[in-house]
Amino acid sequence: MNHPIFLDCTLRDGGYYNQWDFPVDLINNYLEAMSALRVDFVELGMRSLKNEGFKGGCAYTTDRFIRTLQVPDDLNLGVMVNASELIGGGPDALASRLERLFASASESSVTLVRVACHVHEFEEALEAARWLKDKGYSVGFNLMQVADRGDDEIRRLSAKAAEYPLDVLYFADSMGSMLPEDVRRLVSVFRENWHGAMGIHTHDNMGNALANSLAAFDSGVTWLDSTVTGMGRGPGNTRTEYLALAMDERRPRSANITPLLTLIREYFEPLKQLHQWGSNPYYYLAGKHGIHPTYIQEMLSDQRYSEEDILAAIDHLKVEGGKRFSLSNLESARHFYQGELTGSWAPASRLRDREVLVLGSGPGSRRHRDMLEAYIQQHQPFVIALNAQKGVSEELIDIRAACHPVRLLADCDAHLLLPQPLVTPFSMLPDDVRQSLATKETLDFGLTVAREGFRFHEKCAQLPNSLVVAYVLAIATSGGAKEVLLAGFDGYSADDPRNGEMEELLAAYLEHPGHLPIRSITPTRYHVPVTSLYGLVD
Repeated sequence: MNHPIFLDCTLRDGGYYNQWDFPVDLINNYLEAMSALRVDFVELGMRSLKNEGFKGGCAYTTDRFIRTLQVPDDLNLGVMVNASELIGGGPDALASRLERLFASASESSVTLVRVACHVHEFEEALEAARWLKDKGYSVGFNLMQVADRGDDEIRRLSAKAAEYPLDVLYFADSMGSMLPEDVRRLVSVFRENWHGAMGIHTHDNMGNALANSLAAFDSGVTWLDSTVTGMGRGPGNTRTEYLALAMDERRPRSANITPLLTLIREYFEPLKQLHQWGSNPYYYLAGKHGIHPTYIQEMLSDQRYSEEDILAAIDHLKVEGGKRFSLSNLESARHFYQGELTGSWAPASRLRDREVLVLGSGPGSRRHRDMLEAYIQQHQPFVIALNAQKGVSEELIDIRAACHPVRLLADCDAHLLLPQPLVTPFSMLPDDVRQSLATKETLDFGLTVAREGFRFHEKCAQLPNSLVVAYVLAIATSGGAKEVLLAGFDGYSADDPRNGEMEELLAAYLEHPGHLPIRSITPTRYHVPVTSLYGLVD
């Protein structure tokens, strides 16, 4: 029976959360815990030629840095280098880059070097295996994003790998989309041409990381990656503590998990609470649809993204493709509208020279409800409520406005029961949203989102973002209203990014030459003129 080879890569994979800046005392305690657990290899971090912005010692893991650590004698150390930093310019350029990164193994505490590469980088990067073997290192290659590759391509890649002196060939479930049966199939295809040691690096998008690691081992894969508490990009990885317990009877040496559990309680659990790695429904959907988990990680760390935004972005990326992370793709995923900018309803037919009162969802509209209703009855403004919120009596609201596709789906049942017409970019919404609103009276005012900011047309507008507030400002402006009053726009705390986004939106609107006067009649944190509702009602 083959024995598993445990490789813990917590400091390398977990470093994406803290810029690889782990305290030395923590690293030393971690190394002692890994020794007690009988881990075979510890991947201390990256080796990198890039130096942009501050990163800690585990981003470079130089031999000098390693000499500052207390490494138990029974631990083998590894580092990882990205193939993207090695390839380009031919074999001489590759060798030159490797020489800058690695001395001979006899002069280093590192025994294992793993090269992480995408499929399109694999063949060019393989030459690094010969150079590293000549220097005395054990060499692993990690193939990323292979779950959806065809069998013929896997056969070709594994045959190519067999031409080089690799000690272990890894495949990574990069999107966290694999099931145990997928793992078994992939191993079987690899084995047609690759007969050396194999390894697996799993992600936990769909909660299958441990099951996939165990399925791989049962299929003959002996090198198993894991991280403490699963710490790693996005949903994280197989948890070292779970893998050790699950594989305890299959290992040749007894292990002591107590030091690791103490370290988890004192350091890794508080860090997990801070950074929130681990699977959740968003990572599950990303895994299901083959979307790079960094998209989810970025959105979860950015408070501008609501639950609706994240779900809408996933819907966009599963159609447009999200296997490779790109900030520009993430930004475009926030723009959810299709087709040419168009609309069929001209708001001037109802808003021309009217005072428009916009009801926000903040507590101010509910707290001052009685006086708001008195103001509406006395002054007869045109009242627009955002989404499906209820700040005043229904008979006092003229129309509702909503533009976010996921929010529309979430509020669909409520909108169908509400009496007011719904202003929305109906003809530009996804098919499923239009179908859900098929029986609702809608007023089609089109919108598109562009960095250039506000542009107003008779039946549509261009906006700097998809906030419903921006949409309502465009409706009022295109409709030739006299003034915009705000109620229930309390604002967020100063350190909440949503507050800054709203401030930027209002500033951009007020800089437009066609803007309308704006003032709030309930308390607000936003920088707009304020008058008291209580001084406006006789």
